[in-house]
Amino acid sequence: MLLRFWILSIIVVLTSCFRREETNTSDSLPSITDLPAIAGKDNYLQSPFVTAGNRVYMIGNQDGSFSDLGWHIKGEMGGIWNHPVKLLDGFSASLHSNDGSSYCLNSAIQFINYPVGNEHRYRWEEAGVEINRFQFVPDDLEGIVVQYKLINKTAEAKSITLTIDVKSDLRPTWLSDSMQVSDGPDEVHFDPKANLLVFRDQSNPWFAVVGSILPAEHSANASPCRSLHAADNGVSGILRVTVKLEANAESVVPVYISGSAESEEAARKTLQLLKENSGQYLSKKIDRFKEINQRSSIDIPDQGIADMYSWMKFNTDWLIREVPSEGIGLSAGLPDYPWWFGADATYSLQGVLATGDHQLVKNTILLLNKISKRANTNGRIIHEVSTNGVVYNRGNVNETAQFITLVYQYWLWTGDTQLVKEIFPDLKKGLEWLLTTKDPDRNGYPNGSGMMEIPGLESDLEMIDVAVYTQQALASASALASAIGTEDLPMEYAAQAEMLRKKINTDWWVGDQNSFGDFRSTSEEGSHILKAALIRSDTMKKMESVRELKSLQQRLAGKPSQREATFLIYKNWVVNTPIETGIASREHALAALATSAKYQNAFGLFVTGIDKTDEADSVVLASRKKIFSYTGAVMTLPTGVIAVGAARYGQADQALQTMKKLEYSFSYALPGSMYEVSPDFGMITQAWNIYGVAVPIVSGIFGIHPDAPNKSVTLSPKLPTGWDHAAINNVRVGDNLISVSIKREGNFLLCDVEQTVPEWSVKVETNATSDIVSDDNANSRPDAEGHYKLKGKKLSFRFHHNK
Repeated sequence: MLLRFWILSIIVVLTSCFRREETNTSDSLPSITDLPAIAGKDNYLQSPFVTAGNRVYMIGNQDGSFSDLGWHIKGEMGGIWNHPVKLLDGFSASLHSNDGSSYCLNSAIQFINYPVGNEHRYRWEEAGVEINRFQFVPDDLEGIVVQYKLINKTAEAKSITLTIDVKSDLRPTWLSDSMQVSDGPDEVHFDPKANLLVFRDQSNPWFAVVGSILPAEHSANASPCRSLHAADNGVSGILRVTVKLEANAESVVPVYISGSAESEEAARKTLQLLKENSGQYLSKKIDRFKEINQRSSIDIPDQGIADMYSWMKFNTDWLIREVPSEGIGLSAGLPDYPWWFGADATYSLQGVLATGDHQLVKNTILLLNKISKRANTNGRIIHEVSTNGVVYNRGNVNETAQFITLVYQYWLWTGDTQLVKEIFPDLKKGLEWLLTTKDPDRNGYPNGSGMMEIPGLESDLEMIDVAVYTQQALASASALASAIGTEDLPMEYAAQAEMLRKKINTDWWVGDQNSFGDFRSTSEEGSHILKAALIRSDTMKKMESVRELKSLQQRLAGKPSQREATFLIYKNWVVNTPIETGIASREHALAALATSAKYQNAFGLFVTGIDKTDEADSVVLASRKKIFSYTGAVMTLPTGVIAVGAARYGQADQALQTMKKLEYSFSYALPGSMYEVSPDFGMITQAWNIYGVAVPIVSGIFGIHPDAPNKSVTLSPKLPTGWDHAAINNVRVGDNLISVSIKREGNFLLCDVEQTVPEWSVKVETNATSDIVSDDNANSRPDAEGHYKLKGKKLSFRFHHNK
């Protein structure tokens, strides 16, 4: 069984509050034993973890070691990064006693993850010493704090030397070669007055500094525990710190790491701040994560879902990347996607809006728009940009449409019309690009790549997700155009959106399969793609898929045509986007949701339906560890899309069942996190995971639909079967905070609604007439539009839940 949010049975000192202990010494950090925590599994101690701030993050292994990770820069995506440069590959540590014995700190017996940092626990049996290593990254600083706590479990005093063997790797981030920026050889020197190792790249002004507040000396002898590779331009430097460890007592050895891509002086200044204020920095970070935990906080009968929901908010914070030369935005995932993406952000930030960090959403929107304008002149939104500002892909077709809808969602949640006015000209250009340049036959379906990165489907076909997100973008742009007072555009966009909605429900529906199609093309084009799909299925030995595809091939062989038709060949997850966005007819949506169940395993939905396996676990688990690939994968985003779609159509039970599949991947490998590919492959933490958790809960189960520009909220709550209560608190909508409590009473749901700003309107949407139970302001009748005008801050009502 997975260890969950409160692990009191394992770590007795953990409780459910965020209390901290004050300390007056600079070498001891505030207590974190009252923070939420999850302990890792023994069989995943050699897999990665992350501790992160907005400027710096560190990726190592849960056992305390560091290893080669990643493929964007092969083997170099782990270690300590201060984008757009890397600082260190990592460090090895060892203990040496005065009797000549030693112990390597690279095989922790337990790993514990906290929202603000992590802890490795070791036991040196021979010496009777236990060691806890804790690390965290302060907010807004280019540095990290690592604290070793040595605990003498014997009645004998000891002299212990801690050796830290640091491996530098001052190198530029991905795509720097296109900027003519290259990695130079590193050099290191020891500053005895300041107890510092100073690393420098000889070709660039990049520096890393490592030190302690305790007296230290430099050693020329390599640590016997060194495990880091040396096949790059990095060098090693060794610090030795000796401490007197009294009987039955403990001693703390703090280690500080800082860096700069500008100067040695800047790196030294940061390290001095860490020395002087690390306790305060940790306290501030604890307080900030307490506030994160309180935003849109939930109380539900399913503790596993509640824990996953809370930690998805924490995961999001770990992925905020601030690079002064570019800006601040939510990155995609670690270790290989620590930069910014168009499509990823459009999913992720919908979950972030629902959980209250509206400033992060605004920052990311502005960042993506700025970079896209720099790379494109036509409103096209980029797909992927490195932290040095180099754009790798100028944008797939779906991303421009999705970005427009993201801005619309941001506007609904915040009421920030000023931002809409600022970037609407760019959104208008993007729509023009979609509907003209990318739609040469003017049928409303732009041609080109969507979310599916499959050979043959990246060409100029008409893809289902591109069509659906374009329809959604037109509807969104209509509302935004109206908000800023344009004359003709709102009606024009709305008419096009309605036309597309109807066409998608007819042109794209494959009735005999109860599913929307993958793509539209001529029979000749479709036959070529079908042949590639057959080869794929046959190679993967998916014989059921082979039989289905051969049957389709025979049907097509007798009907050659140059007319476009809809094909359902790969059964990719994107066929569910009409359900996700709510444009599918209810009949089609419910049928397609039922069909989606055929292409799932215990962890969720297969990216490509024809890859489905009947194995107990996905092929991800063992057979694909050595090669990064999405073939045969079950992924969190496709599964999340099903949860969002089910919730949108009022299927609370199916939404919950789908989120339970996501929960199986939560803490599977990295405690407190969810991998990109279920359950333990790809990125160890992924931004879009919050989408499939927060949106179905906030907008689906609690039914909160914001309209901040009009100071209004619509409620349409739906409790899953078996839940007798649910509550959500402090949901930010504009400058208002909404809280909703639901209780089941016989055939009714009793709802209490509270808000912090009086006189917002609340519209209750149910399938039966709502009966007001009580109203503190004696205003117990809705207006003609169904709004309850709150003169105060509280409203209670009830309605039939079985209608």
